[in-house]
Amino acid sequence: VGYRGAGALGAARLPVPELARATVGVCSLAAAELAAVRAGRAVADLPGPVVDEGAVSTAFTSERHLRVNGRAPVSFAPLSGFWRTADGWLRTHANYPHHRAALERALGAGAGAGAGGLTPERLRAELAARKAVEVQEAVYAAGGLAVSVAQEFGAPQPLVEVRETGGRGRELGVGPLPASGVRVLDLTRVIAGPVATRTLGLLGADVLRIDPPGLPEADDAHADTGFGKRSARLDLAGRADREVFEELLAGADVVVTGYRPGALDRYGLAAGDLVARRPGLVVAQVCAWGWHGPWAGRRGFDSLVQAGYGIAAAEAGPDGAPGVLPAQALDHGTGYLLAAGVLRALADGGGRVLRFSLAGTASWLVREVPRQPSASGRAADAADGPGAYEPGPWLRETASAYGTLRHAAPPLATGPGDWPAGPSRWGTDPARWLPPGGLP
Repeated sequence: VGYRGAGALGAARLPVPELARATVGVCSLAAAELAAVRAGRAVADLPGPVVDEGAVSTAFTSERHLRVNGRAPVSFAPLSGFWRTADGWLRTHANYPHHRAALERALGAGAGAGAGGLTPERLRAELAARKAVEVQEAVYAAGGLAVSVAQEFGAPQPLVEVRETGGRGRELGVGPLPASGVRVLDLTRVIAGPVATRTLGLLGADVLRIDPPGLPEADDAHADTGFGKRSARLDLAGRADREVFEELLAGADVVVTGYRPGALDRYGLAAGDLVARRPGLVVAQVCAWGWHGPWAGRRGFDSLVQAGYGIAAAEAGPDGAPGVLPAQALDHGTGYLLAAGVLRALADGGGRVLRFSLAGTASWLVREVPRQPSASGRAADAADGPGAYEPGPWLRETASAYGTLRHAAPPLATGPGDWPAGPSRWGTDPARWLPPGGLP
Protein backbone atom coordinates (compact mmCIF):
# COMPACT_ATOMS: atom_id res chain seq x y z
CA VAL A 1 0.00 0.00 0.00
CA GLY A 2 1.28 3.46 -0.87
CA TYR A 3 0.44 6.85 0.64
CA ARG A 4 0.56 10.37 -0.72
CA GLY A 5 -0.16 13.94 0.31
CA ALA A 6 -0.51 15.59 3.70
CA GLY A 7 -2.77 14.74 6.62
CA ALA A 8 -3.56 16.32 9.97
CA LEU A 9 -3.62 13.68 12.67
CA GLY A 10 -0.10 14.15 13.97
CA ALA A 11 -0.75 16.31 17.05
CA ALA A 12 -0.40 13.42 19.49
CA ARG A 13 2.30 11.54 21.34
CA LEU A 14 0.95 8.23 20.06
CA PRO A 15 1.21 7.21 16.37
CA VAL A 16 -2.34 8.10 15.34
CA PRO A 17 -1.55 8.99 11.69
CA GLU A 18 0.19 5.65 11.28
CA LEU A 19 -2.80 3.78 12.72
CA ALA A 20 -5.21 5.68 10.49
CA ARG A 21 -3.32 5.15 7.24
CA ALA A 22 -2.66 1.49 8.06
CA THR A 23 -6.32 0.67 8.71
CA VAL A 24 -7.57 2.47 5.60
CA GLY A 25 -4.73 0.95 3.59
CA VAL A 26 -5.48 -2.63 4.61
CA CYS A 27 -9.17 -2.09 3.92
CA SER A 28 -8.35 -0.73 0.44
CA LEU A 29 -6.14 -3.74 -0.21
CA ALA A 30 -8.77 -6.21 1.00
CA ALA A 31 -11.35 -4.61 -1.30
CA ALA A 32 -9.00 -4.90 -4.27
CA GLU A 33 -8.30 -8.54 -3.42
CA LEU A 34 -12.00 -9.42 -3.23
CA ALA A 35 -12.61 -7.74 -6.59
CA ALA A 36 -9.73 -9.73 -8.11
CA VAL A 37 -10.96 -13.04 -6.68
CA ARG A 38 -14.47 -12.45 -8.02
CA ALA A 39 -13.08 -11.59 -11.45
CA GLY A 40 -10.80 -14.64 -11.51
CA ARG A 41 -7.61 -12.59 -11.45
CA ALA A 42 -4.48 -13.44 -9.46
CA VAL A 43 -4.25 -11.48 -6.23
CA ALA A 44 -0.44 -11.55 -6.45
CA ASP A 45 -0.57 -9.47 -9.64
CA LEU A 46 -2.55 -6.60 -8.11
CA PRO A 47 -0.95 -3.16 -8.08
CA GLY A 48 -0.73 -1.74 -4.59
CA PRO A 49 -3.47 0.82 -3.80
CA VAL A 50 -2.34 4.37 -3.03
CA VAL A 51 -4.19 6.12 -0.21
CA ASP A 52 -4.52 9.90 0.13
CA GLU A 53 -3.42 11.10 3.59
CA GLY A 54 -5.86 14.01 3.36
CA ALA A 55 -8.77 11.68 2.69
CA VAL A 56 -7.78 9.58 5.71
CA SER A 57 -7.57 12.59 8.04
CA THR A 58 -10.93 13.90 6.84
CA ALA A 59 -12.67 10.55 7.19
CA PHE A 60 -11.24 9.93 10.68
CA THR A 61 -12.74 13.23 11.81
CA SER A 62 -15.93 12.92 9.74
CA GLU A 63 -18.21 13.88 12.63
CA ARG A 64 -16.41 17.24 12.92
CA HIS A 65 -16.84 18.02 9.23
CA LEU A 66 -20.50 17.06 9.07
CA ARG A 67 -22.98 19.86 8.40
CA VAL A 68 -26.73 19.27 8.28
CA ASN A 69 -28.34 22.08 6.30
CA GLY A 70 -25.34 24.19 7.34
CA ARG A 71 -25.61 23.30 11.04
CA ALA A 72 -22.69 21.75 12.91
CA PRO A 73 -23.73 18.87 15.20
CA VAL A 74 -22.95 18.90 18.90
CA SER A 75 -20.25 16.28 19.50
CA PHE A 76 -20.48 15.85 23.27
CA ALA A 77 -23.25 16.71 25.72
CA PRO A 78 -22.49 19.09 28.62
CA LEU A 79 -22.22 16.21 31.13
CA SER A 80 -19.77 14.26 28.94
CA GLY A 81 -16.10 14.95 29.62
CA PHE A 82 -13.25 14.85 32.10
CA TRP A 83 -13.91 15.82 35.71
CA ARG A 84 -11.45 16.19 38.58
CA THR A 85 -12.14 13.92 41.53
CA ALA A 86 -10.74 13.78 45.06
CA ASP A 87 -8.04 11.35 43.90
CA GLY A 88 -7.64 11.89 40.16
CA TRP A 89 -9.87 12.21 37.12
CA LEU A 90 -13.09 10.68 35.80
CA ARG A 91 -14.41 10.52 32.23
CA THR A 92 -18.19 10.50 31.80
CA HIS A 93 -20.33 9.85 28.73
CA ALA A 94 -23.89 11.18 28.82
CA ASN A 95 -24.70 11.92 25.18
CA TYR A 96 -27.75 9.64 25.15
CA PRO A 97 -30.71 10.55 27.40
CA HIS A 98 -30.75 7.13 29.11
CA HIS A 99 -27.06 7.47 30.00
CA ARG A 100 -27.59 10.96 31.38
CA ALA A 101 -30.50 9.65 33.47
CA ALA A 102 -28.30 6.84 34.80
CA LEU A 103 -25.59 9.34 35.77
CA GLU A 104 -28.17 11.35 37.69
CA ARG A 105 -29.50 8.24 39.43
CA ALA A 106 -26.01 7.17 40.45
CA LEU A 107 -25.12 10.51 41.98
CA GLY A 108 -28.54 11.01 43.55
CA ALA A 109 -29.63 13.94 45.64
CA GLY A 110 -26.06 14.70 46.68
CA ALA A 111 -25.44 16.17 43.24
CA GLY A 112 -28.43 18.45 43.53
CA ALA A 113 -30.10 16.73 40.60
CA GLY A 114 -33.57 17.76 41.69
CA ALA A 115 -34.53 21.27 40.60
CA GLY A 116 -33.36 21.86 37.07
CA GLY A 117 -31.60 18.52 36.81
CA LEU A 118 -27.90 17.79 37.00
CA THR A 119 -25.77 20.64 35.64
CA PRO A 120 -22.06 20.70 34.85
CA GLU A 121 -21.50 22.93 37.87
CA ARG A 122 -23.29 20.52 40.20
CA LEU A 123 -21.46 17.56 38.69
CA ARG A 124 -18.08 19.25 39.09
CA ALA A 125 -18.77 20.05 42.74
CA GLU A 126 -20.04 16.55 43.52
CA LEU A 127 -17.14 14.74 41.88
CA ALA A 128 -14.49 16.91 43.49
CA ALA A 129 -15.31 15.31 46.84
CA ARG A 130 -15.52 11.69 45.66
CA LYS A 131 -13.09 9.01 44.51
CA ALA A 132 -12.99 8.22 40.81
CA VAL A 133 -13.35 4.44 41.00
CA GLU A 134 -16.17 4.75 43.54
CA VAL A 135 -18.15 6.93 41.14
CA GLN A 136 -17.21 4.76 38.16
CA GLU A 137 -18.72 1.67 39.81
CA ALA A 138 -21.81 3.50 41.03
CA VAL A 139 -22.53 4.90 37.57
CA TYR A 140 -22.02 1.53 35.86
CA ALA A 141 -24.28 -0.14 38.42
CA ALA A 142 -26.98 2.40 37.53
CA GLY A 143 -26.63 1.62 33.82
CA GLY A 144 -24.52 4.65 32.97
CA LEU A 145 -21.03 5.28 31.66
CA ALA A 146 -18.07 6.64 33.59
CA VAL A 147 -14.43 5.55 33.76
CA SER A 148 -11.59 6.43 36.10
CA VAL A 149 -8.68 7.82 34.09
CA ALA A 150 -5.93 5.17 34.16
CA GLN A 151 -2.34 6.31 34.57
CA GLU A 152 -0.83 3.24 32.89
CA PHE A 153 -1.65 1.38 29.70
CA GLY A 154 -4.08 -1.49 30.05
CA ALA A 155 -3.22 -5.16 29.61
CA PRO A 156 -2.36 -6.31 26.07
CA GLN A 157 -5.32 -7.38 23.96
CA PRO A 158 -5.44 -9.05 20.53
CA LEU A 159 -6.14 -6.83 17.56
CA VAL A 160 -8.44 -9.47 16.06
CA GLU A 161 -9.60 -12.96 16.95
CA VAL A 162 -10.48 -15.26 14.04
CA ARG A 163 -12.35 -18.55 14.19
CA GLU A 164 -13.08 -20.67 11.14
CA THR A 165 -16.56 -22.21 11.42
CA GLY A 166 -16.74 -24.50 8.40
CA GLY A 167 -19.27 -24.28 5.64
CA ARG A 168 -18.97 -22.22 2.51
CA GLY A 169 -20.62 -18.94 1.65
CA ARG A 170 -22.59 -18.71 -1.57
CA GLU A 171 -20.74 -18.09 -4.81
CA LEU A 172 -20.75 -14.36 -5.49
CA GLY A 173 -19.66 -14.32 -9.11
CA VAL A 174 -18.48 -11.22 -10.95
CA GLY A 175 -19.89 -7.85 -9.92
CA PRO A 176 -19.32 -4.21 -10.79
CA LEU A 177 -17.97 -3.45 -7.28
CA PRO A 178 -15.93 -5.58 -4.87
CA ALA A 179 -18.91 -6.41 -2.60
CA SER A 180 -21.75 -6.19 -5.12
CA GLY A 181 -24.62 -8.49 -4.17
CA VAL A 182 -23.29 -9.25 -0.68
CA ARG A 183 -26.05 -9.03 1.92
CA VAL A 184 -25.01 -7.55 5.27
CA LEU A 185 -27.17 -7.49 8.39
CA ASP A 186 -25.94 -4.54 10.44
CA LEU A 187 -26.62 -4.75 14.19
CA THR A 188 -24.27 -1.95 15.22
CA ARG A 189 -24.49 1.53 16.74
CA VAL A 190 -22.44 4.71 17.24
CA ILE A 191 -19.19 4.84 15.15
CA ALA A 192 -16.99 1.75 14.78
CA GLY A 193 -19.59 -0.72 13.51
CA PRO A 194 -21.47 1.83 11.40
CA VAL A 195 -18.18 2.96 9.78
CA ALA A 196 -17.49 -0.66 8.84
CA THR A 197 -20.91 -1.23 7.33
CA ARG A 198 -20.91 2.19 5.64
CA THR A 199 -17.67 1.06 3.96
CA LEU A 200 -19.15 -2.26 2.87
CA GLY A 201 -22.11 -0.35 1.41
CA LEU A 202 -19.74 1.89 -0.53
CA LEU A 203 -18.20 -1.23 -2.05
CA GLY A 204 -21.55 -2.48 -3.31
CA ALA A 205 -23.02 -4.54 -0.45
CA ASP A 206 -26.72 -4.44 0.36
CA VAL A 207 -26.46 -3.30 3.98
CA LEU A 208 -29.58 -3.36 6.16
CA ARG A 209 -29.22 -1.91 9.65
CA ILE A 210 -31.61 -3.29 12.27
CA ASP A 211 -32.30 -1.53 15.58
CA PRO A 212 -34.80 -2.09 18.39
CA PRO A 213 -37.69 0.41 18.32
CA GLY A 214 -37.02 1.64 21.85
CA LEU A 215 -33.35 2.56 21.38
CA PRO A 216 -33.25 5.44 18.90
CA GLU A 217 -30.07 6.67 17.27
CA ALA A 218 -29.15 10.36 17.26
CA ASP A 219 -30.07 11.96 13.94
CA ASP A 220 -26.65 13.57 13.51
CA ALA A 221 -24.84 10.29 14.16
CA HIS A 222 -26.90 8.50 11.53
CA ALA A 223 -26.49 11.39 9.10
CA ASP A 224 -22.73 10.80 9.33
CA THR A 225 -22.59 6.99 9.29
CA GLY A 226 -25.86 6.08 7.54
CA PHE A 227 -24.47 6.31 4.01
CA GLY A 228 -24.43 3.11 1.98
CA LYS A 229 -27.15 1.36 3.96
CA ARG A 230 -30.84 1.19 4.73
CA SER A 231 -32.23 1.31 8.27
CA ALA A 232 -35.18 -0.56 9.77
CA ARG A 233 -36.54 -1.30 13.24
CA LEU A 234 -37.50 -4.72 14.53
CA ASP A 235 -38.51 -5.82 18.01
CA LEU A 236 -36.80 -9.20 18.32
CA ALA A 237 -38.81 -9.97 21.45
CA GLY A 238 -41.99 -9.94 19.35
CA ARG A 239 -42.97 -12.99 17.31
CA ALA A 240 -43.83 -11.22 14.06
CA ASP A 241 -40.66 -9.12 13.95
CA ARG A 242 -38.58 -12.12 14.96
CA GLU A 243 -39.92 -14.08 11.98
CA VAL A 244 -38.96 -11.19 9.71
CA PHE A 245 -35.46 -11.17 11.18
CA GLU A 246 -35.03 -14.92 10.69
CA GLU A 247 -35.99 -14.50 7.03
CA LEU A 248 -33.37 -11.79 6.69
CA LEU A 249 -30.77 -13.97 8.40
CA ALA A 250 -31.51 -16.84 6.02
CA GLY A 251 -30.55 -14.61 3.10
CA ALA A 252 -27.56 -12.88 4.72
CA ASP A 253 -23.92 -13.40 3.81
CA VAL A 254 -22.57 -11.29 6.68
CA VAL A 255 -23.81 -10.28 10.13
CA VAL A 256 -22.03 -7.44 11.93
CA THR A 257 -22.78 -6.86 15.62
CA GLY A 258 -21.70 -3.97 17.83
CA TYR A 259 -23.09 -4.80 21.26
CA ARG A 260 -21.16 -5.84 24.36
CA PRO A 261 -20.42 -9.57 24.77
CA GLY A 262 -23.52 -11.52 25.75
CA ALA A 263 -25.99 -8.69 25.14
CA LEU A 264 -27.61 -10.42 22.14
CA ASP A 265 -27.44 -13.97 23.45
CA ARG A 266 -31.01 -13.97 24.79
CA TYR A 267 -32.23 -13.44 21.23
CA GLY A 268 -30.25 -16.41 19.93
CA LEU A 269 -27.76 -14.08 18.25
CA ALA A 270 -24.53 -15.33 19.79
CA ALA A 271 -21.98 -16.06 17.05
CA GLY A 272 -22.29 -19.82 17.55
CA ASP A 273 -26.06 -19.67 17.21
CA LEU A 274 -25.86 -17.59 14.05
CA VAL A 275 -23.44 -19.87 12.21
CA ALA A 276 -25.42 -22.95 13.33
CA ARG A 277 -28.52 -21.55 11.63
CA ARG A 278 -26.64 -20.18 8.64
CA PRO A 279 -23.53 -22.27 7.78
CA GLY A 280 -20.96 -20.34 5.79
CA LEU A 281 -22.01 -17.04 7.37
CA VAL A 282 -19.38 -14.41 8.13
CA VAL A 283 -19.98 -12.98 11.62
CA ALA A 284 -18.00 -9.86 12.51
CA GLN A 285 -18.28 -8.53 16.05
CA VAL A 286 -17.01 -5.36 17.71
CA CYS A 287 -17.21 -4.33 21.36
CA ALA A 288 -15.54 -1.73 23.57
CA TRP A 289 -13.42 -3.45 26.22
CA GLY A 290 -12.46 -6.75 24.61
CA TRP A 291 -13.90 -10.24 24.66
CA HIS A 292 -12.23 -11.55 27.81
CA GLY A 293 -11.55 -10.27 31.30
CA PRO A 294 -13.56 -8.49 33.99
CA TRP A 295 -14.54 -5.54 31.79
CA ALA A 296 -15.61 -7.53 28.75
CA GLY A 297 -19.31 -7.17 29.51
CA ARG A 298 -19.23 -3.42 30.07
CA ARG A 299 -20.56 -0.80 27.73
CA GLY A 300 -18.11 1.73 26.36
CA PHE A 301 -17.25 4.30 23.74
CA ASP A 302 -14.01 5.51 22.18
CA SER A 303 -13.61 8.37 24.66
CA LEU A 304 -14.08 6.03 27.62
CA VAL A 305 -11.62 3.44 26.31
CA GLN A 306 -9.05 6.20 25.74
CA ALA A 307 -9.50 7.17 29.41
CA GLY A 308 -9.62 3.68 30.87
CA TYR A 309 -6.77 2.27 28.79
CA GLY A 310 -4.21 4.95 29.74
CA ILE A 311 -4.28 6.91 26.47
CA ALA A 312 -5.82 10.02 28.05
CA ALA A 313 -3.03 10.13 30.63
CA ALA A 314 -0.39 9.61 27.95
CA GLU A 315 -1.83 12.57 26.04
CA ALA A 316 -2.06 14.82 29.12
CA GLY A 317 -1.33 18.51 28.73
CA PRO A 318 1.27 20.57 30.61
CA ASP A 319 -1.17 21.09 33.49
CA GLY A 320 -1.61 17.34 33.94
CA ALA A 321 -5.21 17.32 32.79
CA PRO A 322 -6.07 14.25 30.66
CA GLY A 323 -5.88 14.70 26.91
CA VAL A 324 -7.48 13.08 23.89
CA LEU A 325 -6.32 11.77 20.55
CA PRO A 326 -6.76 14.13 17.58
CA ALA A 327 -9.58 11.90 16.32
CA GLN A 328 -11.79 9.14 17.65
CA ALA A 329 -9.18 6.89 16.15
CA LEU A 330 -10.11 3.76 18.07
CA ASP A 331 -13.62 3.89 16.62
CA HIS A 332 -12.69 4.77 13.05
CA GLY A 333 -9.63 2.53 12.92
CA THR A 334 -11.54 -0.44 14.29
CA GLY A 335 -14.29 0.20 11.75
CA TYR A 336 -11.93 -0.03 8.78
CA LEU A 337 -10.22 -3.10 10.25
CA LEU A 338 -13.59 -4.78 10.69
CA ALA A 339 -14.57 -4.02 7.09
CA ALA A 340 -11.21 -5.37 5.91
CA GLY A 341 -11.75 -8.57 7.89
CA VAL A 342 -15.17 -9.09 6.30
CA LEU A 343 -13.77 -8.48 2.80
CA ARG A 344 -10.95 -10.98 3.38
CA ALA A 345 -13.42 -13.56 4.68
CA LEU A 346 -15.61 -13.11 1.60
CA ALA A 347 -12.59 -13.52 -0.66
CA ASP A 348 -11.70 -16.78 1.10
CA GLY A 349 -15.31 -17.95 0.87
CA GLY A 350 -15.54 -19.82 4.18
CA GLY A 351 -17.62 -19.28 7.29
CA ARG A 352 -15.77 -17.22 9.87
CA VAL A 353 -16.22 -15.38 13.18
CA LEU A 354 -14.16 -12.21 13.56
CA ARG A 355 -13.86 -10.35 16.85
CA PHE A 356 -12.55 -6.82 17.20
CA SER A 357 -12.63 -4.36 20.09
CA LEU A 358 -11.72 -0.75 20.76
CA ALA A 359 -9.42 -1.95 23.54
CA GLY A 360 -7.68 -4.28 21.08
CA THR A 361 -7.06 -1.37 18.74
CA ALA A 362 -5.85 0.70 21.70
CA SER A 363 -3.42 -2.06 22.66
CA TRP A 364 -2.11 -2.16 19.09
CA LEU A 365 -1.75 1.63 19.02
CA VAL A 366 0.28 1.92 22.24
CA ARG A 367 2.49 -1.13 21.68
CA GLU A 368 2.84 -2.12 18.04
CA VAL A 369 2.01 0.63 15.55
CA PRO A 370 5.38 1.93 14.30
CA ARG A 371 5.85 5.67 14.13
CA GLN A 372 7.20 7.13 10.92
CA PRO A 373 10.85 8.20 11.30
CA SER A 374 9.97 11.84 10.58
CA ALA A 375 7.34 12.03 13.31
CA SER A 376 8.25 13.11 16.81
CA GLY A 377 6.39 14.11 19.94
CA ARG A 378 3.36 16.26 19.29
CA ALA A 379 4.61 17.75 16.02
CA ALA A 380 1.98 17.49 13.30
CA ASP A 381 4.68 16.96 10.71
CA ALA A 382 2.56 16.31 7.65
CA ALA A 383 0.31 19.28 8.34
CA ASP A 384 3.13 21.84 8.37
CA GLY A 385 4.76 23.73 5.54
CA PRO A 386 4.02 23.65 1.81
CA GLY A 387 1.26 21.30 0.80
CA ALA A 388 -0.30 21.43 4.27
CA TYR A 389 -3.57 19.59 4.76
CA GLU A 390 -6.87 21.23 3.90
CA PRO A 391 -10.06 19.15 4.11
CA GLY A 392 -11.80 20.80 1.15
CA PRO A 393 -10.84 18.24 -1.54
CA TRP A 394 -12.31 15.43 0.55
CA LEU A 395 -15.62 17.04 1.49
CA ARG A 396 -18.82 16.37 -0.45
CA GLU A 397 -22.37 17.73 -0.48
CA THR A 398 -25.22 15.27 -0.79
CA ALA A 399 -29.01 15.53 -0.54
CA SER A 400 -30.52 13.23 2.07
CA ALA A 401 -33.64 12.63 4.12
CA TYR A 402 -32.05 14.90 6.75
CA GLY A 403 -31.51 17.72 4.26
CA THR A 404 -28.31 18.78 2.55
CA LEU A 405 -25.30 17.12 4.13
CA ARG A 406 -21.70 18.24 3.93
CA HIS A 407 -19.71 15.13 4.72
CA ALA A 408 -16.35 13.43 4.42
CA ALA A 409 -15.64 11.48 1.27
CA PRO A 410 -14.68 7.80 1.52
CA PRO A 411 -10.92 7.43 2.12
CA LEU A 412 -10.45 4.07 0.40
CA ALA A 413 -8.17 3.83 -2.63
CA THR A 414 -10.43 1.08 -4.01
CA GLY A 415 -14.04 1.60 -5.02
CA PRO A 416 -16.22 4.67 -5.76
CA GLY A 417 -15.23 8.16 -4.67
CA ASP A 418 -18.61 8.74 -3.02
CA TRP A 419 -21.82 7.01 -2.05
CA PRO A 420 -24.60 7.10 -4.67
CA ALA A 421 -27.11 8.71 -2.29
CA GLY A 422 -27.44 10.22 1.15
CA PRO A 423 -28.78 8.29 4.14
CA SER A 424 -32.46 7.67 4.71
CA ARG A 425 -33.88 8.54 8.10
CA TRP A 426 -33.00 6.12 10.86
CA GLY A 427 -35.45 3.25 11.18
CA THR A 428 -37.72 4.17 8.25
CA ASP A 429 -36.82 1.58 5.59
CA PRO A 430 -38.63 -1.73 5.05
CA ALA A 431 -36.95 -4.73 6.66
CA ARG A 432 -36.27 -6.70 3.51
CA TRP A 433 -33.40 -7.37 1.15
CA LEU A 434 -33.18 -5.52 -2.13
CA PRO A 435 -34.04 -7.61 -5.17
CA PRO A 436 -31.34 -8.33 -7.78
CA GLY A 437 -30.50 -5.07 -9.48
CA GLY A 438 -30.70 -3.03 -6.29
CA LEU A 439 -34.05 -1.23 -6.65
CA PRO A 440 -36.55 -1.40 -3.75
